[in-house]
Parts: sequence; C-alpha cells; structure tokens
Amino acid sequence: MARGATIYKASLELSLVDRNVYDEVQATIARHPSETHERTLVRTLAYALRYDRDLEFGRGVSATDEPDLWSREGDGRPREWIEVGQPDGKRLVKAGRQSGRVTVFAFGEGVERWREANVEGTELPGNVAVARIDDGFLAALAAATDRQLRWSLTLSEGIVFLTTGDDSFETTPQIWRGEPLA
Repeated sequence: MARGATIYKASLELSLVDRNVYDEVQATIARHPSETHERTLVRTLAYALRYDRDLEFGRGVSATDEPDLWSREGDGRPREWIEVGQPDGKRLVKAGRQSGRVTVFAFGEGVERWREANVEGTELPGNVAVARIDDGFLAALAAATDRQLRWSLTLSEGIVFLTTGDDSFETTPQIWRGEPLA
C-alpha cells in the first residue's frame, strides 16, 4: 500500500514590510511521500514571502502541470506561478508565457549548476524572478521545526527574520534575477 501525504499545519504571522502586507494566516500543507522536510519548508516560506489572499498550494510534486503555488485570475489563468527547487528552464519559459509573474525559490545541492544551465543559459521571459534560499538557513530551520509550524516572519529590506518557538533565524535570499521578494 502506498504511503499517504504527511500533513503540516502552519500558523503564520506575517509582516512583509517590503510589500506592505501584514496578516495572520493558517495553512494546511500536504507533504508528498517523496518530498523532503526541507522542500516542504521552502514551499511554506515561498507561501509566506509571496502571500496574498488568492495564493494557494498546487496539487503537489505528482501534478506536473501545476506549480508549487499559484494565484489565478477569475477565468483560471495563472496570475503568479511559484516554483521551489530547481525547475527546468523550459518549464520556466512556458510558465512565463502563461502567467503574469513567475517566481522561483531555488535551493539544494547543485543549485549553482542549475543556475548556469536554467537561469543564465536559458532565454527566460522578463517576468521570471529567481531567489536562492541559503542551505545553512534551511538546515537550521529544518532542525528546529516539525509538522506544527508557528512562524513569525518579517521581510524588511530584503532580509527575512523568522521566529519559531524559542529559535530565531535570519537570511538574505540571493537575488539572481528580477525582484522575487517585491
């Protein structure tokens, strides 16, 4: 029998000073059996950093025709397409043609090679923005969290301040292309 999804519950207190967004949000995140804890955390971080009331999680890694997160227009067309990890450059080109905005939060082993091949080595549309999430920040956050996420997150001048329980973290995502945090 196949293993089912692991459910994460997130309570997020957001102060996105750079975007003038302040809100408290509850979210349920389904972690696919093949997905790592770190990838689930980056999806949650992407949700927090790009939050708007219409933003929703995609169906997951098995739904190859959907992004990790997205917001849609009233007619169903993607307004914002958000990917985490290291998506193929062709996928980003296609997403850029279909959406008003594409945001990538890249991380993980081999991310520099991915950048060379898929960001610098691909003719991406102008609406594609890419940020790299620091692996050290992610490892520390993963060690301090479980499936019950209670985050207080502030984004100010491109710096992410995140508190969970008694632990505080800080990172400045590297901006590789566009304005992924704006």
